[in-house]
Amino acid sequence: MQQLVPLLNYPPELLLQAQGIRVVFFDVDGVLTDGGLYFSESGESLKCFSVLDGQGLKLLQQAGITPVVITGRDSAPLRLRMKALGITHAKFGTEDKRPAAEAFMQELGLDWSQAAAMGDDWPDLPVMQRVAFACAPANAHVQNKAVAHHVTAECGGQGAARAFCDLLLVAGGHYARLLAQVGVSAHKGPSA
Repeated sequence: MQQLVPLLNYPPELLLQAQGIRVVFFDVDGVLTDGGLYFSESGESLKCFSVLDGQGLKLLQQAGITPVVITGRDSAPLRLRMKALGITHAKFGTEDKRPAAEAFMQELGLDWSQAAAMGDDWPDLPVMQRVAFACAPANAHVQNKAVAHHVTAECGGQGAARAFCDLLLVAGGHYARLLAQVGVSAHKGPSA
C-alpha cells in the first residue's frame, strides 16, 4: 500500500496561532449544517449534516482534542448525530453560549488559551472573542468573520467544520500521524 502524503499547506503564522488547542466549541446551525431550517409535514425538525464535518470531529477526538457543541436549538436529529459521533460534551437550547463554554472549560480543567471556536452568527461572538483561536465558515455573518482568526473557503454544513478541524490537526502535529493510520484502520469501524 502506498503511503499517503499530507497535502494541506497553511501559512506558518496561522499554524502558530492555532497551536496548543485542546478544546473546540462548535455552533450547529450554519456551522455543522447549512443553516437552513427544515420541517416535515408533521412539524418534525430535520437536519442535514456533512460526513466530512463528522469525520473531522472524530479526528479531533482521536488527537485528544475535545469537540464541544453549544447550540441555540435542540432536536432529536441533532442529539442522534452527536451521539453517533461520540460527542459527549454538548449544551442544547441555549443562546447564552459563553457561560456554557466556561462551564465546559472548568469541567475539562482547561483555560481559554487552549480553546478554539467556530461560529457563524451573533450568538457565537462572545465565545469567539474569548478563545485563543476563532474560525468562521465562508457563509458566516460579517461580524463573525471580522472576529475570526481564520475564515474557511467552505460554507457551513459543506465541509467548513472539517476544514477547521484539519487546520487544528496540522497545527497540533496530529494530521500526518492520523493520515498514516488510514490504511491500517480503514476496516475497524463505522464511517462518520
